[in-house]
Amino acid sequence: MNPHAAHSISPLALLGSLKSHRSLIHSLIKREVIGRYQGSILGLLWSFFNPVLMLAIYTFVFSVVFKARWLGGSDSKTEFALVLFAGLMLYNFFAECVTRAPALILSNVNYVKKVVFPLEVLPVVILGSAFFHLLISLLVWLVFYLVFFGIPQATFGLLFVLLLPFMLMVLGLGWFLASLGVYLRDVAQVIGLITSALMFMSPIFYPVTALPEDFRWLLQINPLTFVIEQARMVMIWGLGMNWASLALYTLLASMMAWSGFAWFQKTRKGFADVL
Repeated sequence: MNPHAAHSISPLALLGSLKSHRSLIHSLIKREVIGRYQGSILGLLWSFFNPVLMLAIYTFVFSVVFKARWLGGSDSKTEFALVLFAGLMLYNFFAECVTRAPALILSNVNYVKKVVFPLEVLPVVILGSAFFHLLISLLVWLVFYLVFFGIPQATFGLLFVLLLPFMLMVLGLGWFLASLGVYLRDVAQVIGLITSALMFMSPIFYPVTALPEDFRWLLQINPLTFVIEQARMVMIWGLGMNWASLALYTLLASMMAWSGFAWFQKTRKGFADVL
């Protein structure tokens, strides 16, 4: 095999790699999901109980202890819980992918040194595992919505249109951080701090309008803000998508995905030397 072809930065090469290794990717995602709960009594049921417990705790703390209410919403604690959880599960998806990415190559040294392995699929595997847990969280959200409010909004299906560019953006970051983590071991610590800060600098526990106008730009430059706000629009408020903004976000996310992949392909030649 031509090494230059193997490390091509072309988007077509990426699509070809994902297609040719789809069985491998599926197997690794399955192993990743099952392996997380291996040895536990409840097994995969923990993937359902975790978001339920998280939803209950955050709802109690913010709506009962702090008596927080969502601006523009009702005084219903249940509604507040669903609004909060809609943002939280998207953040958790993002955080799981980017916090694990810096150690991805470091924890799979055998793939780098001993065998011919398509390293570019590793961030895709983490993305797939995180997406599985996102779907479980979404199922929990739907069950609660059905119980307390009935049939979801007709616009609910647009959420999956929104998730596509979001996943592209996260995947691009995954490729970039996976490579960077090989050369700079402090990246994992820095990313941990940044993702913790993003939790409170994203409109998860409050809407963008809760901030004074002079500070709203801090949220607007956050890549999570658009996705979280639009997700609530289609999931809870029954409003349509901002298609112009979605088109721009999709363009930027696609550029992020390709840039991250290109960086990964250009730098992977030195992985074996560093490791």
